[in-house]
Amino acid sequence: MEEPNILIPLLLTLGAGLATGIGSAIAFFAKRTNKRLLSFSLGLSGGVMIYVSFVELFQQANISLTAEWGPRLGTVVTVASFFAGILLIGIIDRLVPSFENPHEAHSVEEMDHQPRNPKLMHMGVMTALAIGIHNFPEGIATFTSAVDNMALGVAIAVAIAIHNIPEGIAVSIPIYYATGDRRKAFRLSLLSGLAEPVGAVLAYLVLMPFMSPTLMGCILAGVAGIMVFISIDELLPAAREYGEAHISIYGVVAGMALMAVSLIMLA
Repeated sequence: MEEPNILIPLLLTLGAGLATGIGSAIAFFAKRTNKRLLSFSLGLSGGVMIYVSFVELFQQANISLTAEWGPRLGTVVTVASFFAGILLIGIIDRLVPSFENPHEAHSVEEMDHQPRNPKLMHMGVMTALAIGIHNFPEGIATFTSAVDNMALGVAIAVAIAIHNIPEGIAVSIPIYYATGDRRKAFRLSLLSGLAEPVGAVLAYLVLMPFMSPTLMGCILAGVAGIMVFISIDELLPAAREYGEAHISIYGVVAGMALMAVSLIMLA
């Protein structure tokens, strides 16, 4: 395959990762949490990821792999790669230390009601570490999708950026409780997001020298699996925690519709 332009995919991945800083800024400067908006936004992000995974990434992977391996074997490889992606993110999810669920809904109002507690520093750091490890495969997903299809990469980067905002809140709040230092909390939340561009760079260094239609097909199917797992395991439960269940579902449907219209217009 020809050498792809990687600057824009890397920048997209960096932007998606640094959205944890937006969450941190919301925690420190917003007067109250707009839970309905967060619930809708997380649902929207999940809808985009699920629709893109099944309608675009899985289909593109299947077309590429059946062209290389034939209809039956190509489909088998596509399905196997999809579930391999789910297995990968599932294993990461099980191995990551979970002193606190990093995807648990947190609100800005907590900042005023919690006493300073130095013991929470450990929890905050472990939450940042957990989110960083979770963000690593998301960086690979954003980068490889953007290399294959820039419009698709932009959509995935935006969806992952939305999903990273409450993670920034989750890192910042316990660290701020522990230290009273807003800058330290902000820096650690940004650091957890930087795992995404690190994932992108490693994907480029490790995978790009061996890139072929078969490998790209397997990666796209695996990325679809990763994003479906993230949506079901993290985004949709968090969206329901933040607000009324119906609002998160409206967000899911809106995300799917938005992605569908975008793909039709870009076709």
